Amino acid sequence: MRHNLKKMFPTSLLWTALALAFIVAMVSHPKDVFDGATMGLRTWWNYVFPSLLPFFISAEILMRLGFVKFLGVLLEPIMRPLFNVPGSGAFVMVIGFTSGFPIGSMVTAQLRQQGLCTKLEGERLMCFTNNSSPLFMLTAVAVGMFGKPELGLVIAGAHYLANIILGLILRFYGRNDRSRPPLAGDRPWSIGNAFNALLQHQRAEQQPLGKLLGEAVASSITKLINIGGFIILFAVIIRLLNEAGAIGHIASAIGIILVPLGFAPDILTALASGFFEMTTGTKMASEASASELQQLMAVGMILGWSGLSIHAQVASMIAQTDLRMGLFLATRLTHAILAACFTWLFYNPTSTTGLLTLPVTAPVFTWSNYHTWTFIIYSLLAMVTTLLLLILLSIIYRFFILLLIQRDRRIKF
Repeated sequence: MRHNLKKMFPTSLLWTALALAFIVAMVSHPKDVFDGATMGLRTWWNYVFPSLLPFFISAEILMRLGFVKFLGVLLEPIMRPLFNVPGSGAFVMVIGFTSGFPIGSMVTAQLRQQGLCTKLEGERLMCFTNNSSPLFMLTAVAVGMFGKPELGLVIAGAHYLANIILGLILRFYGRNDRSRPPLAGDRPWSIGNAFNALLQHQRAEQQPLGKLLGEAVASSITKLINIGGFIILFAVIIRLLNEAGAIGHIASAIGIILVPLGFAPDILTALASGFFEMTTGTKMASEASASELQQLMAVGMILGWSGLSIHAQVASMIAQTDLRMGLFLATRLTHAILAACFTWLFYNPTSTTGLLTLPVTAPVFTWSNYHTWTFIIYSLLAMVTTLLLLILLSIIYRFFILLLIQRDRRIKF
């Protein structure tokens, strides 16, 4: 029966109808379309493009140089028992936590295309390495929207902790899968073997430096233009839906669950907007007529869900692989719930009122006011430092394992 319905009404017909409705809405509301597109373009150009471009280029260069194969051998003892992903997943995790959406899915797709992870490992990895940018949470939201820099610790802490817990839980997803990438199974752990993996890749993929840099920059800019298109598209969609009153209906549906829990009506509208695009939703949550705790919990839910705009970007990044979106969508919803709970636990109203609070008459927030490039440099340094710490932890772990093996041998003899 279901098969016959699919034959009679293929999914493509639904998308065709939606596309036609979108065109009619744009023609009938040109001002809303222009305003939405302008807002999306400014967001992309002033924030997304400068904050993600260095990370995209760095990731492309390191992938092409075989650095992830080096990490794959070296960090297997850490990533496998914790998250049930290959050691190369450490690179995805670190760059995902220090940069922002959707770079985690981009690098995961590249690992899958190079055969450095299985399908299930890629799906696990993609689910807990896609985070909101620290620049966005600490600067745009905490400082720009709430005017309280100290709230950044609550927002970012709840967001990151929820994703790490998801990663630990997801290690049990598909745990009966016996397929493993060749790198993990064929090379025993040692620093020498890690360097051999790196050198073998570089010998096999010899490229002039100019060509390598040119391709890395071109690929990164192409992907960022693609992301910009999604941001502008969803900014326009939100404007049109708001004009049509659809956001209000979605807010009412969300209210069925949240109103009994005591959430204010304004929070529901922010969540409905954040369902599509997180920047708009977080801005509305910070301005909602509700307690600061409810505002922060709404921000946590919006950042955890991340918005259909981000979901579309992730889908475009993995389109050339066999990775599926189902688990990703389920974990985004779980992330939203966990982040709201952790926000409730971490929030302390007495610690968020002090000298760091900005006056109400402070200038209107703009991205450039808070030194975007300074945050980018700090994030890059954090990425390098975290990788070095993981490598050190892996070496210490193997050292203790060798000590235990030697002790057991002595006991036997």
